Order: sequence, then C-alpha cells, then structure tokens
Amino acid sequence: MSVQAYDPLAGERTPEGPQFDVFLAGTVFLDIIFTGLPAMPAAGTEIWAEGMGSCPGGIANLAIATSRLGLRTSLAAAFGDDDYGDFCWRTLEQQESVDLSRSQRFEHWHSPVTVSMAVHRDRSMVTHGHPAPMPASEMIGKPPPSRAVIVTLSPEEPLGDPDAACNWAELAHRDGALIFADVGWDPSGAWPRSLLDQLGVCHAFMPNATEAMAYTGTETPRDALYAIADKVPLAVVTDGANGAMAIDSTTGEEAFVPAPRVTALDPTGAGDVFGAGFVLGTLCHWPLDDRLAFAEVCAALAVQQFGGSLAAPGWGDIADWWHEVREAAGHSGAYGSSLARRYAFLDRLVPTVPVGAVRRAVATIARYADVGMTSPASGKRPDEPHSPPEGEDPDTPRVPAQKE
Repeated sequence: MSVQAYDPLAGERTPEGPQFDVFLAGTVFLDIIFTGLPAMPAAGTEIWAEGMGSCPGGIANLAIATSRLGLRTSLAAAFGDDDYGDFCWRTLEQQESVDLSRSQRFEHWHSPVTVSMAVHRDRSMVTHGHPAPMPASEMIGKPPPSRAVIVTLSPEEPLGDPDAACNWAELAHRDGALIFADVGWDPSGAWPRSLLDQLGVCHAFMPNATEAMAYTGTETPRDALYAIADKVPLAVVTDGANGAMAIDSTTGEEAFVPAPRVTALDPTGAGDVFGAGFVLGTLCHWPLDDRLAFAEVCAALAVQQFGGSLAAPGWGDIADWWHEVREAAGHSGAYGSSLARRYAFLDRLVPTVPVGAVRRAVATIARYADVGMTSPASGKRPDEPHSPPEGEDPDTPRVPAQKE
C-alpha cells in the first residue's frame, strides 16, 4: 500500500532525476507510549494509564514524517529478527511507503525499545538496546541517488574530515544530494564548537535554540542564528512555541515565523516533523517565510497528538487545518486573520490535494493510514469508528512479548 496519494514534487521530476527525494540512516526503536498517567509510579506501586500506543521511533520519526508529506524516502537501519523488528519493518515499508532496500535484518539482535510515559505534557523514558551489528556506512555502501540527505552531526562519524573515510552522507553529496544537518543533545555538557566544523560540506543546519546557543557560545537564539549563518548557506534555529528563524544566503532571505497557537500534548518527534516540512519546502523552492510557516504548522499538528512518528501529519491533515483556519478568519479576531494571511500560500497547494490524501494513523499497531482504504480485518475505513473484540482494549498493541 502506498501512502503517497499526493506528490508535491511532481513538477520537479524528470526521467533522469534521482530515485529518492530523501535518504536517511539511523537507529529504529520500537516506541511504546503510555498516556494519561496521573503521576509517575512510585517505587513498589502500580498505576493505570488511560491510553497507550506503539509505533516505530528514532530515525523512523523522520522517515515517516517525510514520506507522509509525499517525499520519496529511503531509510538504512538495522532491524532485529524479533517480532518488534517485524512490526517496525512492516509499518515503515507497507503502511508508510518508506523504502528499506538499504536496511538489513540481523539474527539474534534485539530490537531497541523505548517506553515513554507522558504526564502533564512532560514525558519520561526508559530505553533498552545494543549497538548496531554493522556501521551505517558499511551497511549502505553506495547510497541511492537522492535530492537530500538528513544527518545528525557527531564526532564518531564526522563529515568533511580529510583523515577519515568518506561516510555515506558525503558519498550522497558527491552525487548531488543536499545535506541537511541536525545535532543532538550533549549529555557531557561540553558542547564542542569544533563539531560545527562539519558544516563546511552541508547545505543546511537546523538545531533548536538551546543546542544552537550552546554550540555557538551565544546568549540569544538570534545571535546563534547569525553565528551559524557564517558557517552554512541555510541556517535555521527552532525555538519551540516561540517559532523559528532562518537565513538563506543562497537567496538572500532572512525570516522569522511565530508558531501557531496549539495545546501541545506530546512533543515527541516535533523537531523531526519540522525538519521534514522544511526540507520539502526547500526542495520545492518556496520562499523562506513559507518554508518556515509550513514546517511550523506540520510540527504544531504533530504535538497535538500522542504517538511520536504516527502523529506526523499528512497532506490530508494539512488541508483539513487550512480549511478550518480560512473559514474562521472572518470571525476569530486579529490572531485568526493574521494566521490566514500567513498561510495564504496554502491556497495554491491545498486545492490540488486529493480527497484520499494521507491522514495520521492511530498510534498503535495501525495497519492503514490512507483515508478511503478498507481494512480487510474490520471492513471499515480507518477514519470510521472501530469496535474492538469483546474484552479487548482498543489501544492494546499486538506485539508479542520478547525475551532476551
């Protein structure tokens, strides 16, 4: 089943163009999310959660987010030969149309697992996993042709190091891919500025405000943005509910866009969803303001749902949101009018979105994401009510227990 009912890059495609729009590599986790907890359990106690869900996590957050937006996505990752690995592979490949031709299954390797517990808009996590059996560059070999790759900067596999072997992202860059870089939290607190030396081979860098200020040694997100813009053609700094800012030296644009007002329930994967939207806008050659605004609304839609990767919006969700904003603009005050003006560019995109465009799947072992698709098991479309078998919790994930 394909979830790509809408292709935003249709006008850019040529017979000799690259096979994929985005190529990614990283670790896939099975995420099990408990929601609606009154508090964290105290030692020796048991509490009940109001809901739960299961979905692929880690790099799968980004892969699903890009595929949901119609980008042809390929992912290289290690998968265990257990039932957790079966579920993550099936969900990514069959439900979410993510190409896994550069991924591998490994015998006797336990799939990484994260249990996330959400309490009052915050979350705590417990993770179990083992190092991947094979380095990413060895598993990938020569990357498939793609328009863009998204990487996390790290000292272990540095970009642009003349003394180190050329990694997979640089090989893709040599074949014409743009490198969009991000960076993770530094638990050591060192925040080495030398990490930013890797930006010399990157097209874009998209850290959050905390990371940006820490790595640049600056005191405000805007100062951090200017410091990053000295090192990379396209600099982006995200600042949560405050919005995002960017400088694109290739077009001479500088922009700041506030985030839409939403009630955030679960921030899991919001940065990945923002990155997916911004990469799409860049590949579509949109103005910088529109790229930031589009990425912001994608992230805003995601954080209103529990479930990490499966909370990532599709074009159907975006179309629904825009219709609501436009209809409310005349009677929702200055903020509603401002929102309608800011997102007016969606008017040229949403009318071409088909009725069957992708909408979000339920954050459990969901089988279908497309509106209009019928589940052989239930005979129902996924947007219709579904009654579980008698005595079964509708949120119970169908993942057999695994033991090491």
